[in-house]
Amino acid sequence: MTDYLEIVRGDITDQAVDAIVNAANSSLLGGGGVDGAIHRRGGPAILEACRELRATVLPDGLPTGQAVATTGGELDARWVVHAVGPVWSSREDRTPLLQNAYRSSLRVARELGARTVAFPAISAGVYGWPMDDAARVAISTVRAVLSSGVGSVESVRFVLFSEEALSAFRTAAGE
Repeated sequence: MTDYLEIVRGDITDQAVDAIVNAANSSLLGGGGVDGAIHRRGGPAILEACRELRATVLPDGLPTGQAVATTGGELDARWVVHAVGPVWSSREDRTPLLQNAYRSSLRVARELGARTVAFPAISAGVYGWPMDDAARVAISTVRAVLSSGVGSVESVRFVLFSEEALSAFRTAAGE
């Protein structure tokens, strides 16, 4: 499969893709930033699905680096893939956890049969990951997964909220 990445500035909740990735917290019950925006725009069906996951298969929440899917609710996307990225630390290299958040999201998207996926900059908001490094990890990890040619995902769009993030992702992608 040919690597197909798109990098745009915009609102991830406006994306007409098969799956939107949510930079979730482990509770899956909503939060700020991208997480809060997806829950607000997607409506109560997303929160209801997250509560069901917590009541059944994820009683302790979703572990860092992992992903799980719910309905897209009122979003244009059919599914929301909730991924928990790590909080950045200057004392401990948590890069493998951030890489795994992207890999897990793409694995879940493939299991759903999603062909188009939109990602935010996981961990680069309130979790404090430096944007340039977050972009490098995101681009290299997604390219590695897509280049393996396994699964249904044909297109990944990084949807960034700020000019700083857009510039960091374009630089990381070599644009």
